[in-house]
Amino acid sequence: MKISGWINIAINVILVVTFVIIVWYYYKPKKKKEDVEKAEEPKYKMLEDDDKPEE
Repeated sequence: MKISGWINIAINVILVVTFVIIVWYYYKPKKKKEDVEKAEEPKYKMLEDDDKPEE
């Protein structure tokens, strides 16, 4: 195999590894749970503010 073939294989392997790392980072369950909690935080804060009696 020529050097250009090895370079092509190396680039493809690097791209696949990069894609797998990106997918793993964004779709791991711990991150999903943190994102949901962060997104819901303002709603619960508003609900708590509504429960407080007005003076």
